[in-house]
Amino acid sequence: MPKALLLENIHPDAAKSLRDHGFVVETMKGALGEDELIEALDGVDVVGIRSKTSVTSRVLDARPNLSAVGCFCIGTNQVDLDYAGKRGIAVFNAPYSNTRSVVELVICDIICLMRRIPAHTHHMKHGVWDKSASGSHEVRGKTLGIIGYGNIGSQLSVLAEALGMRVVFYDIEEKLALGNAHRCETLNELLEQSDAVTLHVDGRKSNTGFFGEDQFAHMKQDAIFINLSRGFVADLGALKQHLDSGHISGAAVDVFPIEPKKTGDPFETALANEDNMILTPHIGGSTLEAQESIGHFVSQRLEDYWFKGSTSLSVNLPQINLGDCKGACRIMHLHANLPGVLAHVNRVLGEEDINISFQSLGTEGELGYVVTDVAKRPSTATLEALRNIEGTIRMRVIS
Repeated sequence: MPKALLLENIHPDAAKSLRDHGFVVETMKGALGEDELIEALDGVDVVGIRSKTSVTSRVLDARPNLSAVGCFCIGTNQVDLDYAGKRGIAVFNAPYSNTRSVVELVICDIICLMRRIPAHTHHMKHGVWDKSASGSHEVRGKTLGIIGYGNIGSQLSVLAEALGMRVVFYDIEEKLALGNAHRCETLNELLEQSDAVTLHVDGRKSNTGFFGEDQFAHMKQDAIFINLSRGFVADLGALKQHLDSGHISGAAVDVFPIEPKKTGDPFETALANEDNMILTPHIGGSTLEAQESIGHFVSQRLEDYWFKGSTSLSVNLPQINLGDCKGACRIMHLHANLPGVLAHVNRVLGEEDINISFQSLGTEGELGYVVTDVAKRPSTATLEALRNIEGTIRMRVIS
């Protein structure tokens, strides 16, 4: 029976689904460091993680029998995707499942910061009655600047307009504007007109330090800043300076450059004493609804890959969407994207007079993936010949 290890409090529905489909499942509450993860992956076929566990090249080298990594979250920057592909290890994520939860928290942050709720709460807790409208605003009629107009940014755009906000956005890729949203040609164009700026960029390495002193300096006087994307994209030191100077009137931060591995660990930030500040522990997608949806979505991707060879929605392998096997067995052959591999596979099968019931090939970048359903199970010698084809990375046979 295949074995799965699920870390970081992944929703129990994921473990149930995997068990129902024949996996032996072990669960752990917290994240693991590199050495701990290598030890825990002994005998494991698929591993499920969230954002705190890093699957590095060293981990992948140490556990070559690992077949798949399920990221039960949106981001995949915690996995060495290219190296995993070269080792024949599929990686899946949940790009849509927690979108609504993140968007709702951003809307909540915008309203609270515009009304200075964190500042009023802070004063009340310290015995100060500050009944004043100074600095408090409705969100209606204000301009929201969305940086990154993907799944989250675009849905946020729709809800913000429903509240009466004017929406502008900036994205390095061409994106269709929804509703009355306006695309800005430059980032500074967005910053200079936005009353609220929110980051929704992905975890690519080039986004490290993306929003720093220069970007904060271009923001409007008394604007608010929100980051629920990645901890390493914004310079929190620069943010603090602009809060302390009174240039920025408030901020909400949900993600940090360095975060504790598990619930209950100590955490410190220089932003803790800021007046109109919302600090949350990376909970943008942490609703029961989102986590349940993610648990179902990613576990199904892992099940389909293990039992059918389907790579649909994989983030690092050529994508082939597969149904049930149409022959005696299915041969899944992942290889370097070299000319003639498909012909070589068919020639090896033909030498044993094996009829092909179904075949599909997908290529992406340096990788090729051919799936072949055959009318009878090949001999051991034929299977070995398939494994020895030049460029073979991994081959697996399922009945």
